[in-house]
Amino acid sequence: MTKQEKVDFVINTLNKLYPTIPVPLNHKDPYTLLIAVLMSAQSTDVRVNQITPLLFAKADNPYDMVKLSIEEIREIIKPVGLSPMKSKGIFGLSKIIIDKHNGQVPKTYEELEELPAVGHKTAAVVLSQAFGIPAFPVDTHIHRLMYRWGFTNGKNVVQTEKDAKRLFPKELWNDLHLQIIWYGRQYSPARGWDLEKDIITKTIGRKSVLNNYYKTKKS
Repeated sequence: MTKQEKVDFVINTLNKLYPTIPVPLNHKDPYTLLIAVLMSAQSTDVRVNQITPLLFAKADNPYDMVKLSIEEIREIIKPVGLSPMKSKGIFGLSKIIIDKHNGQVPKTYEELEELPAVGHKTAAVVLSQAFGIPAFPVDTHIHRLMYRWGFTNGKNVVQTEKDAKRLFPKELWNDLHLQIIWYGRQYSPARGWDLEKDIITKTIGRKSVLNNYYKTKKS
């Protein structure tokens, strides 16, 4: 297959598997999505979705959030991990959104990344999932699969994002990044990987990845 044929195969396969694409983190607006994504760092979406209702019952907007203390926020979100850093970030970004953005989540990378505890990936998720602005957030699943499929060198997520944006049509970025995440979880995980179920990697995967898989299985 040519590189373009591989790209087309990925797009077509993912569209068949995920004609409708659920968003992993429960939210109702840009602000609650921003908070949920921030909380998901080094945690799981399942755990975050268990905790956000408890937090949002007390504060689901920046004005109510700053009425809580950092300690109160920390106590609620403790189960998701990294609660000292995340609670300070949630409180700090809520104050900035009020003071600088009239209570509204900003819609640019630059403004989002100026917020405490908000990095490039979090900003990209908010832009794509809350505002429909084309972005290609790269998480561990996308980074792993882009390498397995031979679409990137796997050195870092910055390069993986550049390669994804170069290969895939811009109008598909927002759907594709979610489709790849779901595919990675269900068919091509880091652990317990079964290549027979992973039709995309089995069909287009880089030879070194496939050879290593079979060597591991034999040993």
